[in-house]
Amino acid sequence: MTFITPTLLSDGRELIYFDAGRAASGLHRAPEEDQRGLPPRGPSGSARYDALTGEWIAVAAHRQSRTHLPQADQCPLCPSTSDNHSEVPAADYEVVVFENRFPSFGPDLGDLPAHPGWGTTATASGRCEVIAFDPAHEGSFGSLAPERARTVIDAWAHRTEALSALPGIKQVFCFENRGADIGVTLLHPHGQIYAYPFVPPRAAALAAKAAQFLEAAGGRQTLMGQVLASERDAGDRMVVEGTHFSAFVPFAARWPLEVHLVPHRQVADIAGLSGTERDELTEVYLDLLGRVDALYPTPTPYIAAWQQAPVDDALRRSGYLHLQLTSPRRAVDKLKFLAGSEAAMGAFINDTMPEQVAAALRAATPAAPAAAGSPPKDPA
Repeated sequence: MTFITPTLLSDGRELIYFDAGRAASGLHRAPEEDQRGLPPRGPSGSARYDALTGEWIAVAAHRQSRTHLPQADQCPLCPSTSDNHSEVPAADYEVVVFENRFPSFGPDLGDLPAHPGWGTTATASGRCEVIAFDPAHEGSFGSLAPERARTVIDAWAHRTEALSALPGIKQVFCFENRGADIGVTLLHPHGQIYAYPFVPPRAAALAAKAAQFLEAAGGRQTLMGQVLASERDAGDRMVVEGTHFSAFVPFAARWPLEVHLVPHRQVADIAGLSGTERDELTEVYLDLLGRVDALYPTPTPYIAAWQQAPVDDALRRSGYLHLQLTSPRRAVDKLKFLAGSEAAMGAFINDTMPEQVAAALRAATPAAPAAAGSPPKDPA
């Protein structure tokens, strides 16, 4: 059980506390007032339609002024103190979600034009949220104690369901950027949740292929279900197998380090997972991240992207929740950069053999899970 306590920041943005420890003790939270007296929120950015690709591009120039690698005593995600009134007014918290002060989409909500063309500009409606995984200043999801990681999963589920119900939202995306090599601007363990007014290109491609496969199979089998079964039968790219979840390096991996974490049961999004499935997801996901970090002597940069089904009911029937964990790290001191073929043409060339990466991950020994209330194991 988790206590969920919503409140508002001084500029009207929503903030929500997720407290499992308090729930266990029966202690409800009384939200503290935001002392900063922030000015009213600015307007949403804009979205421009690319007639050559059929894609929407968000223009969010206001994000140039967002916080960049602050000192620990000025971190906007740490609990507030008398010297640092942060984005979280409380003196302590477990997991907290709030609307991004520098959003790429929103705060306005609504639909994009139905028939855009060259020169079409619209309001970049939608919502962008920040989820702080822990009050500690440094770390990542992999440095969390299992109890805290489980609360984060519940928060992802809650926000996925709530954001999917907002007007004009077509896709909800939960993700974590980890490491300076990925472009992280805050060391605090956190992720983000985007609610898009359109289905992004990558999600649209996955959804279209999944729908096509389901129709060809007469509704009897999903594409990800077949891929998961095939990977488990082959075995040489499997990393972890549990009762409800398995992780494998995909046959056609794009990145030097890429792992997919997939539930054994078809479910459209994180909100659809049962309590038992969320319990095992906590264990398997932390184990996987531990193996990723055990490959090298320093923490591995990555993007953890939860691929959820679009909100559209027609696409949810074939949609299949899964995590795509990718890293540009191809050696101890080498990164893969997206150059000509990848960046300009979208044609990926992998520098590693998926079977060898899977074998290395299987052989890696994850560090012991963090204890509740202990400091983080690694800098993010």
